[in-house]
Amino acid sequence: MWHIRPDDLTGDAIRALIVEHLAHMHSLSPAESVHALDATAMQGTSVTMFTAWDGDDLGGMAALKRLDAHNGELKSMRTTTAARGRGAGRALLQYILGIAQTEGFASLSLETGTEEEFSAARALYASEGFIECGPFADYVADPLSVFMTRAL
Repeated sequence: MWHIRPDDLTGDAIRALIVEHLAHMHSLSPAESVHALDATAMQGTSVTMFTAWDGDDLGGMAALKRLDAHNGELKSMRTTTAARGRGAGRALLQYILGIAQTEGFASLSLETGTEEEFSAARALYASEGFIECGPFADYVADPLSVFMTRAL
């Protein structure tokens, strides 16, 4: 049902979802604990943003950040309010896992929040084989962060 594609972040719907995502993350956590990418960072050379569409309706977004030749990070995963519970998040996650495997990555890691607001995300990641781990890349231990990884 969901069509996943790379996104150049120029469309109004994706720009609005990025603004919503950042505002929501900042409403939940202090600035030093918010690790979501802004639109400029999402357009970096090491990041590819993907969006999920049902016809003309945006369902969600997620990014694959290349940490090095062997490891990637899932970033800025968010579904629209209308798409929640309809599989857009799982479709994006599975798509990015496939891309990471195709590119030869050994692992895909992520950071998410500890708050109840993030419980559905943590459950989704666990259901796709992610396990908790320590901080990776440039992250440091943070009581508001959960770090997860999956071998590919």
